[in-house]
Amino acid sequence: MLSFDRSAARRRLADTHFDVLVIGSGVTGAGVALDAASRGLRTALVEREDFASGTSSKSSKLVHGGHRYLQNRDIRLVYEALAERQRLRVNAPHLVKVLPFLLPIYGRDGILNKKLARALGSAMWMYDLTGGARIGKLHRRLRTEQALAHMPTLPADRLVSAYLYYDAQADDARLTLALARTAAVEHGAVVLNRARVSTLRKDAVGRLCGATVEVDGDTVEIDATVVVNATGVWSDDIRTLAEGRDPDTIRPAKGIHITVPWEKIRNDIAVVIPVPKDKRSVFVVPWEGTTYIGTTDTDYDGPIDDPQCTEEDIDYLLRAINFSVTTEITRDDILATWAGLRPLVKAAESERTADLSRMHKVQRTEGGLVNITGGKLTTYRRMAADTVDALIETFGPDVTSRIHRRSRTRTMPLRGAEGYTAALELTSGIITPEQVRHLANRYGGETRGLLAMVEQDPSLAGPLVPGLPYLRAEAVWAVRYEMATTLDDVLARRTRARLLARDTTGEVAADVAALIAPELGWDEARTAAEVAHYRDDLDHERTAAGLPHTSIDALLAAAS
Repeated sequence: MLSFDRSAARRRLADTHFDVLVIGSGVTGAGVALDAASRGLRTALVEREDFASGTSSKSSKLVHGGHRYLQNRDIRLVYEALAERQRLRVNAPHLVKVLPFLLPIYGRDGILNKKLARALGSAMWMYDLTGGARIGKLHRRLRTEQALAHMPTLPADRLVSAYLYYDAQADDARLTLALARTAAVEHGAVVLNRARVSTLRKDAVGRLCGATVEVDGDTVEIDATVVVNATGVWSDDIRTLAEGRDPDTIRPAKGIHITVPWEKIRNDIAVVIPVPKDKRSVFVVPWEGTTYIGTTDTDYDGPIDDPQCTEEDIDYLLRAINFSVTTEITRDDILATWAGLRPLVKAAESERTADLSRMHKVQRTEGGLVNITGGKLTTYRRMAADTVDALIETFGPDVTSRIHRRSRTRTMPLRGAEGYTAALELTSGIITPEQVRHLANRYGGETRGLLAMVEQDPSLAGPLVPGLPYLRAEAVWAVRYEMATTLDDVLARRTRARLLARDTTGEVAADVAALIAPELGWDEARTAAEVAHYRDDLDHERTAAGLPHTSIDALLAAAS
């Protein structure tokens, strides 16, 4: 079994001729690397920042078909997404969980419009028939009191009934990391974060033959037969390196979310609520003792490296949630925000981003660059398979004779899937059964490794961030075995603390940095710099959103 180690990966990058170099380690790039490596292709995956540091850590964290795509008559996309949802439930049961959804129905004077009722009923049956029923349950109609039992803060005076249906939820960043680790540890791919592509190399006839990558202040030359551009909203930047011109193919759409105390909403399942005076809806999803609300879907023309949640974005979501709850949620209740950009393929300028298809597109250029654009989190595996199918056509018999021509990922367990069920039953003399289950639902079969760390050093059983379920052991595990190299890697993506309690993570940033500093070889100056940089990022986020600085403890106390 191979390791997931930066030093080893750096050496192999320079010493190996690769069949495939994948640029970008969001969920799509990591999926491409796994698909390619599992077929037997010598594969490298490089990411200029951290795994999932772009769009793939800032999604709605749902693995679903999407009812609104049925409204847009994107039936093929919904069918494909629901099939992939089922595969993910089997291949990554520790990361992908069934999640019930409530669709409340409001009426006027207690009466529901019959035309609307028929349309909603038809849409629900269409979702089940398209593939929603694969989860093992059909939708059903609920009475008002049944709906209120799931979310007591719904406005009972306007609520007529509701529908209950089923989809799934996943931690997007950890899913992406699991793909990258599976590609490396199980199938020999060379995977490296903090590795920025500065140039694309070409041979004598102008075809791509690799890349120059900047890693930790050094330059590494990578030889590769095929280069895959899986950089999402940055796709045009990589194409510019290859083609010498800006192809202008991507239309970014910004999605933002806000996290609030669960006590303000008290939903035990996800809820889909309408946005007043708009044709859209947003999700209200319970997560790790909080609830997050989102997403927006708006055109974006700002800097793609720094999408931020603005005051206008927050006003939009607060208007939506306050239309559907009897409590009042204000800016003072917001625990955290996050903003991400979807890489939509350009279509007619007049179309709303919400109406654009999420179908993906694979394109090979004359110079040998394979571009994968569009798509969505749920369909990453299909996107990856289609991409590798396309690039295999460029190889001669010397390569195709030694590889599997068909994708092997349909039934491939991701790292942690094996041993997950047994991990749920593990016991510890140091941490509680609830904490063991928390670890199992994040690390699956690797939970034994974290428990061994805690047994060896019981101080690692303490909380990483007050009020959140993460253990100190998870931060140490992240830098030892998951290639975390910064404080933000640990607090924003290996754990999701920053998205759950932004200000509290700032308060404990120095403690967390001190915990991981010995693992990463940081001296006092580097440790202090990490803390300062992290807190500056939080200040920037708060300023952009116009939010006050309030700790999670104060917010939870106020809510209760």
